[in-house]
Amino acid sequence: MRVYLAVYALGLHRYSTYRAATIAGIFTNAVFGAINAAVMLALFSVRPEINGYDAGDAVTQVFIGQALIGMVAIMGPPLELGERVRSGAVATDMLRPVSMMGWWLADDMGRATFNLVFRGVPTFTVGLVLFDLVVPSEPGRWAIALVSFVLAALVSFALRYLYELAGFWLMDSTGIWAVAGLLGPVAAGMLIPLPLFPPAVADVLRVLPWASIAQIPAEVFLGKESLPGGSPLGGLALQAAWAAALLALGARVTSHATRKVVVQGG
Repeated sequence: MRVYLAVYALGLHRYSTYRAATIAGIFTNAVFGAINAAVMLALFSVRPEINGYDAGDAVTQVFIGQALIGMVAIMGPPLELGERVRSGAVATDMLRPVSMMGWWLADDMGRATFNLVFRGVPTFTVGLVLFDLVVPSEPGRWAIALVSFVLAALVSFALRYLYELAGFWLMDSTGIWAVAGLLGPVAAGMLIPLPLFPPAVADVLRVLPWASIAQIPAEVFLGKESLPGGSPLGGLALQAAWAAALLALGARVTSHATRKVVVQGG
């Protein structure tokens, strides 16, 4: 654990050095959030309620999504693992006396922590200033929402790790990232809240792993009854199940992938 904590701290420190990029990210997320929120307000001015969502819910989810987008990195940047597989540098990673997946998880959690605190919180604060967002009145719901955000980061890491493990077979995971970066945010409810989809489509998307990255955390934050079991705890259970399943799959695929690695020289 001491090694993983050190890697976590290094990941946190590494991303804290990109101050200009962080400020640019806050500005971009705030502007995109404001534009998307304006679209939602226009939509709900015509139809005040859609599948259990009103204007306040939709605008709040927009800014939750923008606050989480840097933390979950659903649109990138990719982990460095894919490039290391392509170049053969992953052979060095395999020599470390710790789990390769554990190493990358610790590093990514450091990145996620920095982005949540120093990019996500300011972005959501802009939303609070500009719009009438729906925020929990009970401290306990804030704590549950934070747990949901952590689980979202774990699910996101597991998916991105699996994308890049494909490089062991394909030699380049760029194509997978191109597709995932396009479809993932839609399936997650990051761009459009899933309740705005036809109910049958929304119900299917809500139980897929991508929804645990944005839609489920938003519904936990809002306390929606559309969550599994009709409560925030049901949403946390779904996220935890996907995190456990995907991390277990990642560990299994890593075991198979490292038997196939080929680097320059044999």
